[in-house]
Amino acid sequence: MAAVLNPGTLDTELVTTDPKQRRRERRRTEHGPATGGRKIGSHVLLVIMAFYFVVPIWWLIVASTKSTGSLFSSPAFWFDNPSSFFTNIQGLFEHQNGIYWTWLGNSFLYSFTAGIGATIVAVLAGYGFAKYSFKGRNVIFGIILGSVMVPLTALVIPQFMLLSQYGLINTGWAVILPSLLNPFGVYLMRVYTQDAIPDELLEAARIDGAGEWRTFLQVVFPLLRPAIVTVLLLSIVGTWNNFFLPLAMLTSPETLPVTVGLNRWLTLSNAGAGGEQVWNLITSGAFISVVPLILSFLFLQRYWQGGLAIGGVKS
Repeated sequence: MAAVLNPGTLDTELVTTDPKQRRRERRRTEHGPATGGRKIGSHVLLVIMAFYFVVPIWWLIVASTKSTGSLFSSPAFWFDNPSSFFTNIQGLFEHQNGIYWTWLGNSFLYSFTAGIGATIVAVLAGYGFAKYSFKGRNVIFGIILGSVMVPLTALVIPQFMLLSQYGLINTGWAVILPSLLNPFGVYLMRVYTQDAIPDELLEAARIDGAGEWRTFLQVVFPLLRPAIVTVLLLSIVGTWNNFFLPLAMLTSPETLPVTVGLNRWLTLSNAGAGGEQVWNLITSGAFISVVPLILSFLFLQRYWQGGLAIGGVKS
């Protein structure tokens, strides 16, 4: 590549005579400010989205420090009396003989049981669809994928009719069993398995004498860890936040999860003079109910690091 002096400037400047290099320099000069503008726009959009999602959480934290009266009189997004938080928490766990503890325990039981079960089903089904050929595979997977488009609320009534025939209404199984199938989790596991697990790796394990279960547990399972954690977290959060299914399936107060239980208190508070005003307990209970989800995310996110490829295949 040759270089010449640029006589148009006072300083000595080298100018390339390579056409490709000159085009790259011209493009960098012309599009530099535009690229910077796009970056600024992207950052502004991210800040707006972060603000949009953080504001409800901030309001919930602030509201949990207020009494029922100050909820409607003090500034909505600022603290009134932080010491009221502990008073609200004490009242929350003592109200109606501490039934909130029961609701919180039910939510843990339903969510983690259904979440673990749904993850196991999704991992095995996704791996099978990705790495095994069998008759009707594409048709069955298409049906599962199509079920993602069906609203979950539309399935509650048929599920209620089916489970009522087996006497499972008003039991924990009425919430756990319908939550064991996660079509999106199956789809996610199949797509991830296709990209993360080379067929040569499975063939090498089988040549070494490993059976199907040993190959899955010792070779495949470690590589699927990020996707497994993702499906597990989505399944737990989905069951924890599910409202309409337990509302239709459960009637006894002792079997309710925290979402439906707080709704009962909300109904009483909305009754006006004839109902008990427990708005401060509702906001405090809602705040406590999201803490386990935040802790689950913080604890499980470290398992997302790495895991795309641990090792390689010899040629």
